[in-house]
Amino acid sequence: MNHRGNSLKNWLFGYVDAWDRFWFTPRQPCTLSVLRIITGLMLLYSHLVLATDLKAFVGDTAWVNNETARQLHDGTFGFSDYGRTYLWFISSPNLLWAHHLFTMVITACFAFGFLTRITSPLAWFLQLMYLHRLTGALFGFDQIVTYVAMYLMLAPTGSCYSVDARIRTRFASANRGRFWHWLFPEAKPTVLANIATRLMQLHLCVIYLFGGISKARGQTWWDGTAVWYSVSNYEYQSLDMTWLSGYPRLFSMMTHVTLFWELFYCALIWPRLTRPFVLAIAVFMHAGIAFGLGMITFGTMMIAANMIFISPEWVQHGLESLRRSSGSSRQSEV
Repeated sequence: MNHRGNSLKNWLFGYVDAWDRFWFTPRQPCTLSVLRIITGLMLLYSHLVLATDLKAFVGDTAWVNNETARQLHDGTFGFSDYGRTYLWFISSPNLLWAHHLFTMVITACFAFGFLTRITSPLAWFLQLMYLHRLTGALFGFDQIVTYVAMYLMLAPTGSCYSVDARIRTRFASANRGRFWHWLFPEAKPTVLANIATRLMQLHLCVIYLFGGISKARGQTWWDGTAVWYSVSNYEYQSLDMTWLSGYPRLFSMMTHVTLFWELFYCALIWPRLTRPFVLAIAVFMHAGIAFGLGMITFGTMMIAANMIFISPEWVQHGLESLRRSSGSSRQSEV
C-alpha cells in the first residue's frame, strides 16, 4: 500500500514539475522580438491603409457611421457585447486625424522597438479601439495581428533587435536605477517571455482546431473539392490556378491534407519529430493563400504567427549567421 502511495505521489509531482517547466522556464526573447518587428510593421501598414480614406472608416460620415457601429455592440439589435470604443463619440475630422497620426507614431515606435515597454501596450490598445469601431469592415488579418500584439506586450520584446537595445548598450551604466533597467531591459531569459510564448502557441492551436472543426462540417472538405472552389473563385483569385481542373486528384489531396493538418495541428506541433513537417505545411498553405488568393497580409501574418514554435536559439543563430554572411559579402565587395 505504501509503495502504491509513493508511486501516486511521484506521478502527481511529475505532472506538477512538467506544468512548471512548461509555463515558468525562463526563455530568451529573440523569437518574440522578431515577431514584434513583423507585427508592428503589419499594424502600421493597416493604419496607413485606413489613412488613405479615413473618413470612410471612422466618424459620422463613414460607411458604417458612429451611431450604427455603437448599436451593433450595445444591444440595440438584440445582442450586447464588450466591444466598446471611444471612437464612437469622436465626430471632428481634425480630432480623428490627430488621433490617427498619434496611433501611427506609436505603432512605428513599437515596430522599431523604441520605448517598447510603453508603446507596446499602447499600440495594442489603440488597435483594439479601431477593431471595435470597424465592425463590418474587418478581416481575419485584423484579429490575428491584434491577438499577437496582445501577447507581445506581456514580454520584454524590446530587449533585442530594437532601438531600446541600442540605447541600453550606448548609455549602459551600473548606476542606473530600477526604472532604467525596466524601461530598457537586458536580452536575457525571462519567465514573462516564456508565458507570452506559451499563450501565443496555445491560442494558435485553438484557432486551427476550431478552423478544422468548422471545415469538417462542410461537404466540400470531405469530397475533396474545397481547394478547387477556392482557387477558381474570381473574387479572390490573384493567380490563375484553374489548371488544377485537369488534376482532380491533386486538388483533392490538397483539400484532405489541409483538413487533416488543421484538425491535428494542436497535437502534431508539439513533438520535435513532427514539428518541422507541420510548420512546412503552414508556410506552404499560407503562402498559397497569400499569393494565390490575394490575401497577402493575412497569409504573411499567419506564417509569422507560426514562428512562435521556432526556438529563440534557432532564431538567434540564424540572424547571427545572416549578419556574418552579409558582413563578409560587403568586405569582399570592398
